[in-house]
Amino acid sequence: MSAPEDASTPEEVSAPAQSRGRRLDIPQGGPLDGAGQPGGARTAREARAHLHIAYGPARMCADPAPYPLPEGPVPREELARLRRLHRAVPEHAALRDHLRRTRLLALCGEPGTGRAWTGLALLTDLAELTGGGVSRLGYAGPDGVSGVEKTERGHGYLLELPVHQAESTVEPLLDRLRAHFAGHEAFCVVLVAGGPAADRLLRGRRHAMAYRPPAAADVLDRHLTALLADRPTGLLETARATARRPELTEALGLDEPRPGEAARLAGHLAAHAEGRLSDERLLEHCRSFAPHQAREWFLEAGHPGTLPAALPALRAAALRIALAVFDGSAHSVVAEAAELLAWELAVTLDPQYAPGRPLFSARPGAWLATARAVHGEGAEDLGDASVPVRAVWFEGRRLAPAVLHESWDGYHNLRGPMARWLRALCDDPRPQVWVRAAVAAGVLCARDYLYGLVELALPLARTDSPVQRMAAATALAEASRAPEVRSAVHGLLHAWARGDDERERETAALAHGYGLAAGSVAASLEELGRLARADDGRTTSYSVVRLLAGAEPETVLAALTHWLRDTRRVRRDLALLATLRAVTTRTSHLWSLGEVPELEPYAAWPLATALLAARPECGPRLAELLRAALTWARSAGAAEDALVGWIRRAAGDGRQLAVLCDFLPRLAQDGDEPLDAGAATRIREVLEAL
Repeated sequence: MSAPEDASTPEEVSAPAQSRGRRLDIPQGGPLDGAGQPGGARTAREARAHLHIAYGPARMCADPAPYPLPEGPVPREELARLRRLHRAVPEHAALRDHLRRTRLLALCGEPGTGRAWTGLALLTDLAELTGGGVSRLGYAGPDGVSGVEKTERGHGYLLELPVHQAESTVEPLLDRLRAHFAGHEAFCVVLVAGGPAADRLLRGRRHAMAYRPPAAADVLDRHLTALLADRPTGLLETARATARRPELTEALGLDEPRPGEAARLAGHLAAHAEGRLSDERLLEHCRSFAPHQAREWFLEAGHPGTLPAALPALRAAALRIALAVFDGSAHSVVAEAAELLAWELAVTLDPQYAPGRPLFSARPGAWLATARAVHGEGAEDLGDASVPVRAVWFEGRRLAPAVLHESWDGYHNLRGPMARWLRALCDDPRPQVWVRAAVAAGVLCARDYLYGLVELALPLARTDSPVQRMAAATALAEASRAPEVRSAVHGLLHAWARGDDERERETAALAHGYGLAAGSVAASLEELGRLARADDGRTTSYSVVRLLAGAEPETVLAALTHWLRDTRRVRRDLALLATLRAVTTRTSHLWSLGEVPELEPYAAWPLATALLAARPECGPRLAELLRAALTWARSAGAAEDALVGWIRRAAGDGRQLAVLCDFLPRLAQDGDEPLDAGAATRIREVLEAL
């Protein structure tokens, strides 16, 4: 019987220096030829930080109150509660004087920040001076306001405009209202949500002022004091102490609750202090705050029904979803991704309408306010250097996953445009873009594997774009974190590895480089060993070395040593190629989907040097592998070049050189096979030239 085609003859096994066949070369780059490597480690780490949050059970609060609030006179009970609980903003006196002077005040701020209470408080102050009452008006469209015809002298009126009021209609409406209330000697506060309309008003209208909410801590304490005023002594302090507990802050996941949220939190804390709510139930309620905000946002976006009137709402929704994927990224990346998604949403709503982009609308800060986001100084890693960027992020670490999950789980018709959008982003060569998009795609696949497989993973894996195939592998590995879908992902990769489609085999090899899909690093190595049959070693060796840069390098080194002694040439070649990659590849280029903090201080070093510094116990195995590469004829030339380059790179860094100087004697002396004389001479020459 003839030997398998990848088997070696007995002579070749016993005499490695005489091994036959083509010579191995130093692997150059990864499957993407360098694209997607510099900066990928930091991007993957940030994507994990923003989307991987231990949720625990959440007890969703009631849905938001019907919009808009009923028009007509404000009930006395509501005004009495307002006087008892309202926390005046620092600018209260200035706002009141402005309203008294101009008769109309456009108060610009976000829903849930206490704008309505502040507006009612201002109107109540003036009504007490004039003897009038306070009423709410109803919005009846760009050309009218219901209830305005009953305006009474000295009365105060509150009007809340829809969140996505068209920018072009706000100013004419306010002009008419101002003239009307001035003529009737009455007062009106108009609530304008943040966004382009509010930004334009604040820049050009004297009767518009920005609303800055009171501190959440002050609102919380005011409500707690009122709720527990008649309760036994000590309950108030108990509630205050509970509010400061780290686990409660973690469960909330918001940088600072808004006044409305602080009031809701006070109710939960009071119930907990009174013994009506357990610790776990309290944390469940707290975990619901970010999902509740996401639900409110998408309920708002669902009101406009046709283009172009729906565009402001679609752009706001697109910005929030883009920020969920790119939380903490450069503003330019978030803004461009949001525009691309807005286009997908618009053509889904009305395929015959091709929306353009507004060139001179709101400044970045105005749009970010609608997404509960801020911007500031940041940095993007480019491999050898970092560059400063203006970064944007949500004001709360739980908002990103809440928005992503709500948009995917709650609105089926959003999935199509989101999937097309993510697939397009996964073809961007910048790791700052495709890595984030791929991780988000994996998170969504885990939530609905059947849909995600067909709309995300399969289209990405079957393209001719190497970046998209890498993104498919990343998404599938990410999805396999979920135990309930891991076996399905493993089965898919198993079938691809044994199929005839070269693109699917490559995607499977790349996915196993994360060590997640097969359930363990050892199982992934076994799959990569099988895949080496149909691979020249370029992709499989890259994935093996990526595993070596992960959390279990000892497992990988043991497998490489075992392969080195295997009778099958493809296994030995895989071990040799992986060894050469470990010497020549920068550690940060081998990022994984897990945390390996011990390697972070050595991210700029070759992986072999980083392992020797961070995990000295890996030294003997590395020495055995590298010595084999230097003594086998098939790999000796490439190994000599790799080793010389390794030493030359270390020469410019005293820390690296010290690590290498400790290792080289082990390389020359350990083991049964002596170091090849030519290789030893060349290494000596390099060392003497340093």
